[in-house]
Amino acid sequence: MNLLNNITLNALQIIQLMLAPAVMINACGLLLLGINNRYSLVVNRIRLLNEEKRKLMLKIGEKSPSIEDNIRLESLAVQINALTYRARLIRNSVLGYAIAIALFISTSLVLGISSVLSLSKLNFIIIITFLLGMISVIVGVIFAGHEALKGYEIISYEVKAHE
Repeated sequence: MNLLNNITLNALQIIQLMLAPAVMINACGLLLLGINNRYSLVVNRIRLLNEEKRKLMLKIGEKSPSIEDNIRLESLAVQINALTYRARLIRNSVLGYAIAIALFISTSLVLGISSVLSLSKLNFIIIITFLLGMISVIVGVIFAGHEALKGYEIISYEVKAHE
């Protein structure tokens, strides 16, 4: 830590230091783009399944449902619940990435302020905000991975339900 306190940085070095958080902001943006695409697909699938459930309920109406109708209704309910859980996992992943972006932006700002005002005391805050940003990225990736596993389970269930 003393090494960082004794170094006087010029503008080029300050800009280079500020690029590490900027690269992470860009990386998080790409992760957000991918996870938002998944979110869109999950939400659309929930809507389609809900629509199918409504149509099936209207078709059944007052009469007693057939065995096939009951099986399909149960399958739809299980899938909708599982997809809702996936949507929550994706939301948590998005929040992790968004928090990481905010922390990386904070890191860059504090780094710039520290350099301009020659406040080496802010080095600890710079390191902490960057590390917290990295932790947020890991949290987002863990939620995204868990969501991918859940997606496979839903597909497996649907295939088994129609065998």
